[in-house]
Amino acid sequence: MKKFVSWNVNGLRAVMNKGFLDIFNEFDADAFCLQEIKLQEGQIELHLPGYYQFWNYAEKKGYSGTAIFTKDEPLSVFYGIGIPEHDTEGRVITLEYPEYYLVTVYTPNAREDLSRLEYRVRWEDAFREYLLGLRVIKPVIFCGDLNVAHKEIDLKNPKANRGKAGFTDEEREKFTELLEAGFTDTFRYFYPDLEGVYSWWSYRFNARKNNAGWRIDYFVTSEELNERLQHAAIHMDIFGSDHCPVSLIIKD
Repeated sequence: MKKFVSWNVNGLRAVMNKGFLDIFNEFDADAFCLQEIKLQEGQIELHLPGYYQFWNYAEKKGYSGTAIFTKDEPLSVFYGIGIPEHDTEGRVITLEYPEYYLVTVYTPNAREDLSRLEYRVRWEDAFREYLLGLRVIKPVIFCGDLNVAHKEIDLKNPKANRGKAGFTDEEREKFTELLEAGFTDTFRYFYPDLEGVYSWWSYRFNARKNNAGWRIDYFVTSEELNERLQHAAIHMDIFGSDHCPVSLIIKD
């Protein structure tokens, strides 16, 4: 078995003071992927015995950024998707292993006023093409904060949020397009109709207390891995960020 965990920590230094290392050790994951680390090289010293560390920092300080901590040394590592327009914000890391690629991603937010929606759509097309290019070579496992609730079942108040960032028709359609290109939303693979399970809650309006959340953090795999999928989970009991971790277990 291989266990993968993904977590948007909304500032790694902040979550270090909220039990991150205990949470990390408790999971004992083969690979632990982070999004929105919000730091630059040299701003944190993280001792994780037994793990290789890979970091992709945004050029803008205190913004975005991703990391992967993995027990298994990869064959190769690639940062970004090879397109300058999309590669200044530290949003993607790809690790190559003998049997698959592992990718973590922090998808751009369309912003509350949707001022970045047009860019977001360009990003979606470019990232999908990037994944399909990898998949030609070997299967893909990717995870992260995708900043979209795909279906109405994926957020508490779909009618009130229709057309808002993360639940626009454009963003939802791009995720559909990705799945139709041969990928599996692993949580829905196991729980197609399960309601009330979310991975992000606004800090406003007691949203987490009332479980007024959104499922926007995912593990997605290329369909040829479906028979190896063992378990997918959303760990709503873990605090420290406005997101909670999500996980995937696959058979070796």
